[in-house]
Amino acid sequence: MSSINALGLVLLFVMFLIGGKQGFRSFVSLLLNFCFLFFGIVLIEFHVPPIFVAVVIGVIILSITIFMGEDDLRTTVTAFYASLIVLTILLFLIFFISHWAMVQGFGTEDSDDLEGMSILIGISYLKVSVTAIVLSTLGAIAEAAMAISAGLTEILETHPEISNSRLVEGGMGIGQQIIGTTLNTLFFGCFGGVLSLFIWFAGLHYSFGTIMNNKIFVAELIEVLISFLGVLLTVPITSLVMVKRRKQVIDKTIETK
Repeated sequence: MSSINALGLVLLFVMFLIGGKQGFRSFVSLLLNFCFLFFGIVLIEFHVPPIFVAVVIGVIILSITIFMGEDDLRTTVTAFYASLIVLTILLFLIFFISHWAMVQGFGTEDSDDLEGMSILIGISYLKVSVTAIVLSTLGAIAEAAMAISAGLTEILETHPEISNSRLVEGGMGIGQQIIGTTLNTLFFGCFGGVLSLFIWFAGLHYSFGTIMNNKIFVAELIEVLISFLGVLLTVPITSLVMVKRRKQVIDKTIETK
């Protein structure tokens, strides 16, 4: 048994031990997301437009992550709608920033690994870069949307007569509590991923200006900043979506009566 399989079984056992049925469902959603992500890579390899793949696979991953993570429809539907809105906004922003930053493709640090290989694969590296950034932001968006939506659902259940303005304030308050931990999670995740690159920089005595203009480092930094911006946008958008859906439910109730 390989180390990855062993760690996967340990993860499944711990998730089932602590989370029970919900923990098992979360593990299954993780496997499904991995399968769809791999399927997206295969589609891009067969020259399906990367942006189209990013949108379709992104929506699928969001739906799996959100709807398999919670049973309450008011929470999940609100989180899903908010995530789609944020994903749409970020898609245009990511395309503009990637085109402006010009960090697609490989850096000089990859030259040894690519020696003897052709990089003329017939696919736009800009579109691949956009796809990678979009898919890397999905987890942070879904997590923030679920946290805000679940908190607002709790508020509505406890105080059903609360005004819409107070409900939005409650969502913003919940967002303020998760922003700090989310930023730290994204930052240290990025730092751990590029730690070997930092060691490379230190060993070759790169200057600060060289580091800040390094293609690989800037690409990783852009992913973190875009993910954090997605979390910031998710907070008010989720609150507004919850208010909108609450108004629709009230209107339907009045029409029924």
